[in-house]
Parts: sequence; C-alpha cells; structure tokens
Amino acid sequence: MRIASLRRALWHRHVNGVGAPAAMRGWLTTEGSLTARLVAHSKAFRVQRLHQGPSTCLADEAGAIGMARPRRVLEREVVLRCDGVPVVFGHTVVTISSTASDWPLFSALGERSLGSTLFYDPLVKRGELEFARLRPGHPLLARARAALGGMEDTVYYARRCLYRRRNGTLLVTEVFMPEVTELAPNTHNK
Repeated sequence: MRIASLRRALWHRHVNGVGAPAAMRGWLTTEGSLTARLVAHSKAFRVQRLHQGPSTCLADEAGAIGMARPRRVLEREVVLRCDGVPVVFGHTVVTISSTASDWPLFSALGERSLGSTLFYDPLVKRGELEFARLRPGHPLLARARAALGGMEDTVYYARRCLYRRRNGTLLVTEVFMPEVTELAPNTHNK
C-alpha cells in the first residue's frame, strides 16, 4: 500500500462501509451527544485537552470543510477518558474564515467538551455522520499514539461530522479506542 494512501481515510456515509464489529457500531452510530453517552457510561468522565491553535488541516479534511487543498485552520485535539481510561481521541478543525461570532465558545473551551456546546445551541446545524477505518499510517493515529502511547498497530474506527453555525464550518472527527466497547451503563448516574 502506498504511503500517501495511508495518510487519507476513505470516508463512508453509512457505517456498513467500514465493517466494524457490532459493539463498535453502536458507538459509531450514537445519536445526539457522544459526551452525554460517555458520561452515562462512567463514574468519572474527563476531557483532556492536548492541543488547540493554528495548524494545517489534514489531506482528507480539506474537501470536507470546503477547501481545494490543505490550508491553515484552527485545530483542537482532546482525549475523552472514562474512569481514567482513554476511549476517544477527538480532533476538531475550524476554518480560519470562521469568526468568533460563528463559534463564540471554541477558543474558551479549555477542558470542557465541545459536544456540551454543539448540541445545545439552536444555531448549530449538524451534518451527516461519516465513517472510516483508519490504518496505522494515518496522521490522526500517529497523533493519538504520541498522546496515549501503547496503541496497537491495527485498524481503528472513526466517525466525523460537519457542523455549521452562521457562516462558520467546524469538522469534528472522533477516533474510537477499542476500550470504548467495554464500557457499561453506570447505574449511579441515574
């Protein structure tokens, strides 16, 4: 397989396109806020912010956010942890042409969940979910590995969604760690 093809993911509009196991499919197709579901499946949920600032978008993100080729964006990367265990690597890009009025809370999120703002803002329009299998050469896996260490050289499943608010676009990609399938609903949260 050519190196260039490892750096791009083939995104599918239906989860069947990635052949994920049933337990993973359930997480990939979560309706509504993934954060809310993770909170309901843990005693202690945490957003660990890794990086936030200017960067160049990935090759397979450019077209999704309306760019002919990779250009400068604002980027945010986080790890979502349930009871201390990393279960999702989150990567968000916002076009530089988006203004503070398009995404007023983006720069001030800190270690708060982006989902906690997206799903409760009536101006936010959510696009369709897309799904992919990320192979070991994909840049997001390299970043997740650098942050988490100990990741196996295997295929990881991811989903992404484009959000619009006013004139701004924001693309959220979530890479699911295998440990997410071991989570069970927390009866103490009810």
